[in-house]
Amino acid sequence: MADNLSDTLKKLKITAVDRTDDSLEGCLDCLLQALAQNKFMRIPCVDAGLISPLVQLLNSKDQEVLLQTGRALGNICYDSQSSKEQFASTNIAEELVKLFKKQIEHDKREMIFEVLAPLAENDAIKLQLVEAGLVECLLEIVQQKVDSDKEEDIAELKTASDLMVLLLLGDESMQKLFEGGKGNVFQRVLSWIPSNNHQLQLAGALAIANFARNDGNCIHMVDNGIVEKLMDLLDRHVEDGNVTVQHAALSALRNLAIPVVNKAKMLSAGVTEAVLKFLKSEMPPVQFKLLGTLRMLIDAQAEAAEQLGKNVKLVERLVEWCEAKDHAGVMGESNRLLSALIRHSKSKDVIKTIVQSGGIKHLVTMATSEHVIMQNEALVALALIAALELGTAEKDLESAKLVQILHRLLADERSAPEIKYNSMVLICALMGSESLHKEVQDLAFLDVVSKLRGHENKSVAQQASLTEQRLAVES
Repeated sequence: MADNLSDTLKKLKITAVDRTDDSLEGCLDCLLQALAQNKFMRIPCVDAGLISPLVQLLNSKDQEVLLQTGRALGNICYDSQSSKEQFASTNIAEELVKLFKKQIEHDKREMIFEVLAPLAENDAIKLQLVEAGLVECLLEIVQQKVDSDKEEDIAELKTASDLMVLLLLGDESMQKLFEGGKGNVFQRVLSWIPSNNHQLQLAGALAIANFARNDGNCIHMVDNGIVEKLMDLLDRHVEDGNVTVQHAALSALRNLAIPVVNKAKMLSAGVTEAVLKFLKSEMPPVQFKLLGTLRMLIDAQAEAAEQLGKNVKLVERLVEWCEAKDHAGVMGESNRLLSALIRHSKSKDVIKTIVQSGGIKHLVTMATSEHVIMQNEALVALALIAALELGTAEKDLESAKLVQILHRLLADERSAPEIKYNSMVLICALMGSESLHKEVQDLAFLDVVSKLRGHENKSVAQQASLTEQRLAVES
């Protein structure tokens, strides 16, 4: 083994400066030095076939060799996609889990964790680690360390629970551990949520968010009371709470709210009220998840959308966050929720609340977004405003230069068909306002619209004909 390793290292021109021995320890020491001095050595090590002999060394009885081998493997697979692919074709997962089960010393287990964490980023290896029994080891560590206040035990609890969450990021490994919601692992993770340990609360909520990645799992979890557990957890973190726990619990609720059948159940369970308690949060990650959760909950839920849309505090906060230029995610989600409140409620009262809170200009700006989905959502909301409350919104639409923006969207060849279609629908709706009608006439919309009659998209071509007739009649 030492000879094989020594020969490979010589081919890679990795030799010790201060030693001449070709022992196993000597070879590993050289390799570690080379990797520490030059991170670009990782790929040549993989290409030279170093992974297989190093994995075999994990069977060594020599603790020093084991330690050095672990460090070398950890270094090679750190931040290298290609090496993880190669690791997936070896039996490293099985060997590492076997080795892990034998270790009782903190330092040795920590070394194995250092190799496991980067490897577990690869989905194929995630599944191999789950099948090799790593999860059971991690759950055992959590159980052993949860009540300890020793620094190294707290660190090991964090590492074990973090790794557990990482394993759940793979679709196959996650589904295998979910076991239809009846699996031992899923049940143990559920028990972390009401724990008094912040790290376990965090890991538990993140694990639920990861389990909630398909409709079947989400429906099962909501039917079995997970929403109440998450709301209780959030309630414990309202005043001066742990931001990472807040973020994780909101992430889980957002994912659970995606299936249509869950929305009404979650609304009646009081999720909106629980989420709105965090409206005063100044932490962008919490704001972002709060907005996403509310947007998912009101999708096609007219009553809930109307109730939220008439909530002045919420709407004023949304308008404030629509200007959060330092946090693009929060800004985008605020705009999308503002639009969703109108689109799903179709309520005059909601529109009035948004107009009074100064939200119209943000919806107009949203129509110029680089994301087609956001442009479309804005245009549909604006068309509803024009159809239901044009008189109330007229001045704001004018000062936001909506007509000029619509002209630009229609004239731009790069605009998607649905953007052109909804822009024309909106133009027709704006004709009921004298001042906006005049702006439409002044900008010679007829020229732009008539060109779209020959558009390859039939809906666009038909809407162009209708819009042209309307413009001609009212010119």
